[in-house]
Amino acid sequence: MSFWVVACSSQVAQRANPTECQTVQHKLGETCVPVHPQRVIAIDSGVLEAALALDVKPIASAEQRAVGSLWKFVGEQQEIFVSLGREGEPNLEKMLQLDPDLIMGIAISHKNYELFNKIAPTVVFENVHDQWKQTLQRVAEVLGERSKSEQVLAQYQARIEDFQSAMGKRLEQTEVSIARFYAAYPPEFRTRVSFPGSVLEDVGLLRPLAQRQIESKKFFEKVSLERLDLLDGDVIFVALDPGAEDSFREFQTSPLWQTLKAVKNDRVYVVDSGYWIFGNILSANLILDDLFEYLIQEKTSNRTEPSSINKASYANT
Repeated sequence: MSFWVVACSSQVAQRANPTECQTVQHKLGETCVPVHPQRVIAIDSGVLEAALALDVKPIASAEQRAVGSLWKFVGEQQEIFVSLGREGEPNLEKMLQLDPDLIMGIAISHKNYELFNKIAPTVVFENVHDQWKQTLQRVAEVLGERSKSEQVLAQYQARIEDFQSAMGKRLEQTEVSIARFYAAYPPEFRTRVSFPGSVLEDVGLLRPLAQRQIESKKFFEKVSLERLDLLDGDVIFVALDPGAEDSFREFQTSPLWQTLKAVKNDRVYVVDSGYWIFGNILSANLILDDLFEYLIQEKTSNRTEPSSINKASYANT
């Protein structure tokens, strides 16, 4: 989807006073938004992350599926947000009362887009997992923070280069799997076109051969007990959804699980699915934190045993 901003001077739709605005062509149409929006609502976590990374503090956001992880980088500033209710079902009356001058999001339906546009100019971004950097740049264009986006991406690249230097020859010799376990669905591994897969691609870490032989355009592939070879590699990062402990233990107690290289070498790590599965630049940096911690510093405290899984790392999804 092409995306660009054209400067213009007009009256912002649904607002009483004329103001300078810019026409933005986006996923669901064309919107004229303020050149320097001051009261921004970020409907979902990907856009919220991008705004925060650009030093723009939205006035409100829907409650994210991974809100527990989200506050790790929101920190003590969480009081700046007004909760709009659950993601996908925001409180329209509260949104109207807040008098926003811009609403942004990824997971916005056509129906909600029409409703939101009656409250304030609304921009909808593409939900492309491995193109989160493009989303960051597009959010930056809308917010007038292009130089800031270039700065944070340059910092991210510098961290990647530090990681690559620290890994040395091991970088080309380490195969890494990313597995997600659900409570009621079969587990899956994340492909190179997923959000975490794109971070591994950025740093240059390999995926296991069995995964590389599956040229999938999907961001995940299901894994059965019979195909545990799909997870085989030097390291396995396991993201657990709430209630997925039993599912994970079922796999751990399988004889085939015990044959995996990462299992035999005690290199299976439970990580926070709140930022490993989907996100933007802040989540990507948290993944880098984990890569430094587990692959460079060789942390051992979060390694898993069938009867002792680190529940503190679970995302509140």
